[in-house]
Amino acid sequence: MPETVAELVVETLIRNGIENLYCLPGVQNDDFFDALYDKQNRLTPITGRHEQGAAYMALGAALATGRPQAFAVVPGPGFLNTGAALATAYATNAPVLALAGQIPLRAIGKGFGLLHELPDQLGVMAGLTKQAARITGGDNAHAVLQSALAAMLSGRRRPVGIEVPVNVWKSPVAGAPADLVAAPEAPPEIDAEAVERAAGLLERAERPLIVVGSGAADCSEAVTQLAEMLSAPVIAYRTGRGVVSSEHALSAGAPVGHALWPACDVVLGIGTRLNQQMLWGADDAMKIVHIDIDSEELGRVRAPDVAIHGDTRDAVPLLVAALEGRETNRSDWRERIAAEKAHFAKAYRDRLGPQMAWLDAIRAELPRDGIFVDELTQVGYVARLAFPSYRPRTHLTSAYQGTLGWGIPSGLGAAHARPDVPAVAIAGDGGALFGIAELATAVHYGIPLTAIVFNDNAYGNVRRFQIENYNNRPIASDLTSPDFVRLAESFGARGLRAETPEELRQRLRESFRGGGPTVVEVPVGDFPSPWDFLMLPKVRGV
Repeated sequence: MPETVAELVVETLIRNGIENLYCLPGVQNDDFFDALYDKQNRLTPITGRHEQGAAYMALGAALATGRPQAFAVVPGPGFLNTGAALATAYATNAPVLALAGQIPLRAIGKGFGLLHELPDQLGVMAGLTKQAARITGGDNAHAVLQSALAAMLSGRRRPVGIEVPVNVWKSPVAGAPADLVAAPEAPPEIDAEAVERAAGLLERAERPLIVVGSGAADCSEAVTQLAEMLSAPVIAYRTGRGVVSSEHALSAGAPVGHALWPACDVVLGIGTRLNQQMLWGADDAMKIVHIDIDSEELGRVRAPDVAIHGDTRDAVPLLVAALEGRETNRSDWRERIAAEKAHFAKAYRDRLGPQMAWLDAIRAELPRDGIFVDELTQVGYVARLAFPSYRPRTHLTSAYQGTLGWGIPSGLGAAHARPDVPAVAIAGDGGALFGIAELATAVHYGIPLTAIVFNDNAYGNVRRFQIENYNNRPIASDLTSPDFVRLAESFGARGLRAETPEELRQRLRESFRGGGPTVVEVPVGDFPSPWDFLMLPKVRGV
């Protein structure tokens, strides 16, 4: 049995299936890491070179696996350095536990100016997580840990945070049971009448449309079956990509959904905020069915005609069962969907050919179950439109946070957690340097990530907007970037360069065969703008 708070924290993480701890040690957490020393075969510390890198690795691992992950850092600047990763974990519904040290318990809030002191660290943590709490001693340690882990795994998954003052780690623990496994709350009971009302609306629909987000990742098969029964296109932009395979005739990206939006009569949202109602518009002729485990999302934008509060894994199969034998011939709608898909597939190649050529090269070499991590870069924006995704959790994005620089360190976490499949992270030269120090971590642990850096020596998107929207007055957007091949080699990683899409294919094959971390630098110039396909205007209720 654990005898101290530090031992209890270590054992609780282990018992709840957390195998790796992405971390940076430091003086306020020394007692914790001493307790971890004898348990490294069950909870492995993966030491980053910057706190943001450690937190991003935990995030990438959580997104790629769907399983809880954890990171540990010192308080104050150490914790603040993880803020962007925590905000992104919140935006992407990632089950990440943030474990932060703290100054001595009785000094908190006194303003003594102690090492790493913040005025209100717990308040900052609470603003970035689903739940945040402080362990104040052995008497509340077990309850805090159980509550945090249960919250992380209950309902809508999101990050949680715990802080532990430096003088509390060695506090004796009393009353912790032998079973340290957290018990998540049972999901809401599905309202059978709501399911039947939803089935009735969908059965009568002539032009139904489905929108999916990350909340549909664990019911991919049922969503696909439902789409086929309804002849409904399934629209995914960022976090819902791969819920229905891109190969499926009913899988569609945001521009296709936008083109169909004025005609659809019933929209079914599954595990999504369904912000299209706000961005693309809505009117009384559009009926809304919304399924989500987070009751706050049901009606956030507009009150749905039918709201189903529950786990999508429970609700979607019930809806499929309710529609059995009630299929309707919607051949005209299927033809319209196919026509719009063909139109945009051609438009992407006609107008975004350079980005598409690089994406084609990556897709040709990355296995179907390989992991692709996009970034805030020109190729990344187009990837959200046109990069084929065949399974959930294989196309990772920073969702609405748009966190520049997240790609390489999050890709390392994904590659570390899923070494069974190749992982590729893309970045521009601007975003790449945010976390490039983690190449040292990748080499140290042999993490097999392939990072592709598209180098235009600029914050290219910012520079384009300045040129196009501000009378050709670019400012603060030109960069001097390093030779990424030599930089990678200086870390002990493999450094390669690709001048053409065909060369990129060859470099990817080399990287996947060789294992370990690889950086492929791709020198590029200006790309055609993708924003006409991304900034889509209202088309209903205007």
